[in-house]
Amino acid sequence: MSYQQTQWVPRTTLGKLVLEGKITSIKEVFEQNIPIKEPEIIDALLPDIKHEVLDVGIVQKQTDAGEITKFKIGVVVGNFDGYIGIGIGKSKQMRFAIDKAIADAKLNITPVRRGCGHWKCPCGNPHSLPFVVTGKSGSVTVTLIPAPKGVGLVGGAAAKTLLTFAGIKDAWVVSRGETRTTMNFAGAVYDALKNTYRFKK
Repeated sequence: MSYQQTQWVPRTTLGKLVLEGKITSIKEVFEQNIPIKEPEIIDALLPDIKHEVLDVGIVQKQTDAGEITKFKIGVVVGNFDGYIGIGIGKSKQMRFAIDKAIADAKLNITPVRRGCGHWKCPCGNPHSLPFVVTGKSGSVTVTLIPAPKGVGLVGGAAAKTLLTFAGIKDAWVVSRGETRTTMNFAGAVYDALKNTYRFKK
């Protein structure tokens, strides 16, 4: 497996259990409420995980030696089947910033509860959300509303990307605040998706 080929040496108990094959599913990790502190754990338990860059920014810092410019990258990771994470990475080189952001997003992986929560859609398949959820990040508040099959994802580009990566095909996205700040908007959607598990009907 790739995580063994790269000579991963686990630093946490969970990492050791995963490497030894004693924990074989991401579901076990969340059921036991164990914090994930190594991105390699996600590589091992969710080998089909994908990523996409959400936002690219430039950060400048004034020091005694002059001005230092770094890239600030925001990414989303997910398996298109109920697990999603977002992360931010900074580096002087874009490639390293993306790598850092992906690693950060993997540490922020959360399960997403899916369902068919719209009264007009009796299909019972997990194509949407089970109920209305709200999330917040910075000045942005986002409400995700279950939609009947065939409606698709109705909302901003960042929201559509996150919902797609989480495996949600139909939903309405209602947002308030400064949604032009991409990572705040994405953070609010991510917070709402996390709340599908926090708030049970």
